[in-house]
Amino acid sequence: MINKPQPGEYASYAAAYIAKVPNGPVIEILEYLKQSTYNFFSRITTEQADYAYAEGKWTLKQVLGHMIDTERVFSFRVLCFSRGDKNPLPGFDQEEYVAASTFDTRTIQDLANEFKALREANVYLYSSLTDEQSLMMGIASNHPVSVRALVYMTAGHELYHLDLIKELYIK
Repeated sequence: MINKPQPGEYASYAAAYIAKVPNGPVIEILEYLKQSTYNFFSRITTEQADYAYAEGKWTLKQVLGHMIDTERVFSFRVLCFSRGDKNPLPGFDQEEYVAASTFDTRTIQDLANEFKALREANVYLYSSLTDEQSLMMGIASNHPVSVRALVYMTAGHELYHLDLIKELYIK
């Protein structure tokens, strides 16, 4: 089982993500979110998918695409650090990633399918981690981070954006 990370295992910005994750087995939470988030985005209309709540803000398709990109980055970090890779990993500029993406040319259903497939693969990776691997540390974005913190950040980042969507996009 992957236990909740402790302060010192993640950068201060990640504390808000980790705090969003409810108590319970994080793999089960990720499995639940895989289906509930997929269902949520599958019900979004084309008009809703192309909506941005203000000028210069992302559309819902871009938000989901950003969630996918971020999960990919977090899972790559998990893979590297759990395998003992000591190389520091770079950060990423979410604005540049979204600007360089093709999220707006895709359907919301296509993006929802990609999210679900990615999560399925990541659950396999995260479930295979030993207790020892979950405690392994690396450097990402110039901050120390543990493997288990990255797993929790995966769930917390998703929950963070779902809350924003419900607050700003779909009321």
